[in-house]
Amino acid sequence: MPSKRVYFCTLVFFGTLRYCAVFSMKTGFRHSTILDAHGKYKLRWRYDESKITFEAEVETKGYIGFGLSPNGAMALSDIVIGGVEKGKPYLQDYFTDLNRKVHRDVEQNYKLEYAMENHTHTVLAFSRDLHTCDNSDKDITEDTVRVIWAYHCDDVGPSGPKYHGVNRGRKSLRLLNPTSTASIPPETSFFDLHNLNVPVPSKDTTYWCQLLKIPEVPRKHHVIRIEPLIQRGHESLVHHILLYHCDSKLNDSEFEFGHECYHPNMPDSFLTCETVVFAWAIGGEGLTYPQHVGLSIGTSIDPFYVLMEIHYDNPDNQQGVMDSSGLRLFYTPELRQYDAGVIETGVWVSLYHMLPPGLQEYISEGHCTHECLQEALDHEMPSGIRVFAVLMHSHLAGRAIRTRHFRDKVELQPLSRDDEFDFNFQEFQYMKEERLVLPGDSLITECKYSTKGRSNMTWGGLSTRNEMCLSYLLYYPRINLARCESLPEINGQLKFIGVKEIQVPVTTWPFVIKSPRKYRNLTFTEAMDKYEWSRKRGKAFNEMVLQLPMNVRCSKWDQEEWSIQGMIVSPPEIESEARPRLTPCSTASELHGGAALAILCSVFLARTWIPLWL
Repeated sequence: MPSKRVYFCTLVFFGTLRYCAVFSMKTGFRHSTILDAHGKYKLRWRYDESKITFEAEVETKGYIGFGLSPNGAMALSDIVIGGVEKGKPYLQDYFTDLNRKVHRDVEQNYKLEYAMENHTHTVLAFSRDLHTCDNSDKDITEDTVRVIWAYHCDDVGPSGPKYHGVNRGRKSLRLLNPTSTASIPPETSFFDLHNLNVPVPSKDTTYWCQLLKIPEVPRKHHVIRIEPLIQRGHESLVHHILLYHCDSKLNDSEFEFGHECYHPNMPDSFLTCETVVFAWAIGGEGLTYPQHVGLSIGTSIDPFYVLMEIHYDNPDNQQGVMDSSGLRLFYTPELRQYDAGVIETGVWVSLYHMLPPGLQEYISEGHCTHECLQEALDHEMPSGIRVFAVLMHSHLAGRAIRTRHFRDKVELQPLSRDDEFDFNFQEFQYMKEERLVLPGDSLITECKYSTKGRSNMTWGGLSTRNEMCLSYLLYYPRINLARCESLPEINGQLKFIGVKEIQVPVTTWPFVIKSPRKYRNLTFTEAMDKYEWSRKRGKAFNEMVLQLPMNVRCSKWDQEEWSIQGMIVSPPEIESEARPRLTPCSTASELHGGAALAILCSVFLARTWIPLWL
């Protein structure tokens, strides 16, 4: 039986203004965010398979601007501007060119739903199709979307919108795959794991490790939500937080001891903390577990001592900064059906993961091989595991990431993907449908990078200026598999630049080249930087690396390993790749490419020019 749509008309009195607005009571706005730092621009939205509807509530009596940008800047953006003037609502669809000039779009694809205004605020609701097939509009997909916003105290005049000044900004969102809105009971117990006034060194990158203890509970409990506790003002300083499961044989003398991670003087006890329990990255809002899944605490195999690793990104070398950021975990004695686990997949973090300079596109692949999944799942869970969320992680050069899934050499749809990856917005992607991973399946974490503008090699490593290519799979039921990764062999990479021999025995890191003469006594990283890279050579290097044999990492909890660990295997043969994503406009563009070009030219000449607004 179709649901009834109920309408009502509200006569709004704001001073001398009277405006009758029609609202739909069928559905509310399920998602919301605040776009500015002062809470003056609130955005709400809802969507279905074909359309998205926004409501902007802004502290202004002038115009409201909202846009979708390819990179967070003004150029080539899809923009809508509207408001209420003298009691009459208005809305216009615009776009910007490469020079950031604003043009009125001939195809007005944004639809005004309602608008109202009082003596302090304006509310503007509008909708549009996810795919308009208008070359001036940006498709709205499940990828990260760079939203740009602006507002002004005056409405749009005959000559167009006035320049907004400082009332503008940008924010990355997943409009079609936002953070889970599932609520937890307000009385749910919680505990905090956080630093206490850690002095952040005045250097580019610091990994700080803090040993902490999970509160004792009398019996098994489930953690049902984890959210970040980022100290106010440190939102750009705290890049990511990882929580590791440590050896349960530690004692309380180690408790709450902090030290810089990966440092020669780091306590040996920190080395027992290998298994990732939870991962959060910049821009994320936390994780609510599905109703049938929870993170187990309180049993003999659950984490009791944990290591919290915080990556501080401090490129300006700020001095005297003290940080107390961390995580809040909500837990309950009402057990769910399954225990959750985390598997780290992708490229094993190492200098052997290297990206040549000056390339518009470079692709890295990290393999969770069928050999590793076969051994671990056959032993632990022959019926397979179910992935319910994925956190994809890369650094500044990252442009796109996807977690590919293969069965019997045939590619299934990706577990996750983001073709518009934003380093400053790394959030869990929840699966619309949980994905079964079976023994013998394989996964590839594929990262696309851009090193354009860089003059030296980019190395795999811990710094934000280094690179990573990782996917953290959240799944159930929990099995004894912590990492499933790979790393391309170094010999082929050295051979590409002409290295013939290295000095043995290897006594230094990075190791030293012996021949040819032009590289003699250089470390392999210095030799790679000395090589005269070009776009052609960089592309050839990329093609070669993707075919190299790879070293497999297949590890258990507590530093133990599956037998496949350390084996050298070749990249898998792929018989069938997954079909690329299609949109309602894909077929039309293929059939009418020539005609569309002619129409686009004529439309462009008909555009009305509007002054710059962002």
